Amino acid sequence: MKRILVTGGCGFIGSNFIRYLINKDHFICNLDNLTYAGNLENLKDISGKKNYRFIRGDICDPKTVRKIILGYGIDTIINFAAESHVDRSILGPEIFTRTNVLGTQVLLDVSRDVWSNNGFKGNKFIQISTDEVYGSLGKKGKFKESTPLSANSPYSASKAAADLLVMAYHHTYGYPAVISRCSNNYGPYQFPEKMIPLMVINALSDRKLPVYGDGMNVRDWLHVDDHCSAIEIILKKGRNGEVYNIGGSNEWPNINVVKLILKELGKPLSLISYITDRLGHDRRYAMDAGKIMKELGWKPEHRFESGLKDTIRWYLRNPEWWKKIISGEYKNYYKKMYKGGTT
Repeated sequence: MKRILVTGGCGFIGSNFIRYLINKDHFICNLDNLTYAGNLENLKDISGKKNYRFIRGDICDPKTVRKIILGYGIDTIINFAAESHVDRSILGPEIFTRTNVLGTQVLLDVSRDVWSNNGFKGNKFIQISTDEVYGSLGKKGKFKESTPLSANSPYSASKAAADLLVMAYHHTYGYPAVISRCSNNYGPYQFPEKMIPLMVINALSDRKLPVYGDGMNVRDWLHVDDHCSAIEIILKKGRNGEVYNIGGSNEWPNINVVKLILKELGKPLSLISYITDRLGHDRRYAMDAGKIMKELGWKPEHRFESGLKDTIRWYLRNPEWWKKIISGEYKNYYKKMYKGGTT
């Protein structure tokens, strides 16, 4: 049985991962600071499990991290904790550097200090990263693990910096670390600022659907459950010091995804509103996941069209979840980012 510290476990991917792993004979401690995207409602259904603990705290606080690692006998850390939205990083980069870089360094330092007493035996640190650290692709090709890092936003730059720190600790100290870099995720419990839930919720409310630029920015979409299964197999089989790309081979232009959502909801295309493109907007992402498939035996199970339909149905069935979120601070953010509608 692993004793796992999941950081950022009340966010979208972290909460789905905890739910995915909770019945597989592991003890899971969830450390989350409950900033705007962290939501205890995401894990309400498992809060009473004997093998689960939630602690509100900051990964940048070494005292909190040390207390958890020692107090719960943590042997594994999976670091989901991050400020993760490009738009917000454009509005305010500082918090991204603090959480994504300094927070990762604190986790590494404290766990290295504790685990090194046992020679890192049975320990593992998985850094959950992103395809965005690679930059932008042209019309052809895919990101490989050997692709040079070329971050183009404050968010992706902070994640690239954290990745470099993780690898530096592995090479310098023999620290047992692995990095996973995943393409765009979708699924239940995703915060409404992200594209798919944003479009679904706006369409349900007959509000305009803001589409950046010409809508032809391409993303490789992966269902969050497939991401969770990839992380689990990295936990079991991933080799220390390695990077594993995770992708769904589901490349879709943003505008096509928006049209699929409108079609599924029976809403008119006239709801689409093209707005001024985002600063530094990367044109295309696509992941070569051949390494994790060949070496670890992973493969995605969800087709995008059916996975998207299931996701839309989840938002239809859970209006109380997202209606609580789209108020207050989120409304102010929305006005800042999407005020430039042109059609």
